[in-house]
This record gives sequence, C-alpha cells and structure tokens, in this order.
Amino acid sequence: MHSFIDDPRLPDDVTVADLRELAERLARAAGDLVRTGRPDRVEVASTKSSATDVVTRMDADSEALLRREIAAARPDDAVLGEEDGASSGTSGITWVVDPIDGTVNYLYGVASYAVSVAAVVGAPDPQEWTVLAGAVHSVVDGRTWTAGLGGGATVDGRSLRVVEPTSLAQCLVGTGFGYDADRRRAQARVLVEVLPRVRDIRRLGSAAIDLCLVASGELDLYYERGLNPWDMAAGGLVAQEAGAVLTGLRERAADHEMTVAGASGRVGELVRLLEDVGADADE
Repeated sequence: MHSFIDDPRLPDDVTVADLRELAERLARAAGDLVRTGRPDRVEVASTKSSATDVVTRMDADSEALLRREIAAARPDDAVLGEEDGASSGTSGITWVVDPIDGTVNYLYGVASYAVSVAAVVGAPDPQEWTVLAGAVHSVVDGRTWTAGLGGGATVDGRSLRVVEPTSLAQCLVGTGFGYDADRRRAQARVLVEVLPRVRDIRRLGSAAIDLCLVASGELDLYYERGLNPWDMAAGGLVAQEAGAVLTGLRERAADHEMTVAGASGRVGELVRLLEDVGADADE
C-alpha cells in the first residue's frame, strides 16, 4: 500500500504518518479537557444558525487548545475551526477541527460527542480537498479512531474493515438532522421513506462518531444533509480507509448537500433511494 511519504502534495518535512500521530495527540488532548472540565450544569454561551444550534464555553476552550497546540507543533499550517473560522498558513496544510462535535449531547450529558481533527491539502472544502490524516476522539468512552491516507484506519490500535451487509433491508442506518425548521421538516419526509426499507435508524447526534461507527461496523450505512467540513473531515477519512465509500448524490462528492457512507453495494442502493425521494432538497 502506498505510504504517501513522498507525496508531492506534502511539504518535505512531514509525512502522512506524522500528521496522523499529531491529529491523534491533538484530539486526545482536547478530549481530556472536555471530559475533565465538564461542570455538573452546562450553560449555553451563545447560539449560531438558530436557537437550537448552541455553543458552550467548552466549545471555545477546546478549540483554543487545539489552535495553540497546532501553532506550537506546525506554526506554518492553516486552521479551519467550527468556532473561530479560518486562519491563514503558508505550508499548504490546513487543520480542520471540531472542538466538540455533538454539542447538544454535551449540553445534556448524552454520551455521544467527540473531538474531530483532520489535516487536509487543497482548499478546505470537501469538493476540493484531499484529507491526509484524521482522528476522532469519543469523549465519554475514550475511544479514538485514526486514519492516514493510504495507511488504513484503526480504533485504539485495532485495524478496521467494513463488511458488506447482504441487503439494504438488513442495514442499521445512522443519520442526523439540521437546526433549521424547514430542513428538519424535509429530513423528516425523507426519513419516512427510508425507515421502512432498512433494519432501523439511529440518530446519535455526532456526525464524526457516526462515520467512525460505519468503519467499526456498528452502523452499516450513514447519510446526512447539511454537514460542515469539520463534521466530516476526520470521520470521513476513517470510513474510507476502512473500505467504505463516501459520496454525495447525483455524482457529487460528499459535502454539505449530502453525505452517504458505507460498504459499496449498499451505498449504491441507499444513494438511489435518496435521489428518488429528493433528499438533497429542503422541500
């Protein structure tokens, strides 16, 4: 398997293995902060796209830690984070970070939230980037998934490989919902069409973890409309390096319009179903 050590997209002073190791260290460090710093009662610090799209103080603190550690380790790299946006760099590498993926779960104490860290080259846009390395740290149970381009995927050091379910009807499918009321209404319409055709649906509340669960075999398929770059960068690479297909609809790459992940045969069936029911439209 190609190690990408001499990949022309990388600066001379770094390898994919280096980036993967740093991504894991960063995700674990921020995860420790989130875990140990959670008060008994979490307060909403602000909201973003809607009143239900919340930000806590820990979102800001976790991203600040990630940015400090990236600057210390690789000062020439750019950063794209959920809370503080984009910073510029000169190396060609951008770190795409989500300080708490699943903030509403964190707010309520529901056990599915994570820190997601990925290194990409190219524009930090799922339609244009190449994701080189990533790590997703599940804060509550401490599991850490990592992947490097061409180097496979692991969870706590154990190699991962997806298994093809025998039929769409036997698939456990993960999904998520947006914060805008109109989008939720459209997603509910799609759910009504998908649910009778699969084994069951799970809505766990962290896209990064959902994508990693596809890699681990704890979900067979996953689809969601409305993911941001930081939601999918690391988890998407973990899924792909475990052998999953990561795609959008209508021959688009996975992005904000739609992300679908899973073993190749069943992904094709789910993509056709989602296309037929117009799952990439908010109407």
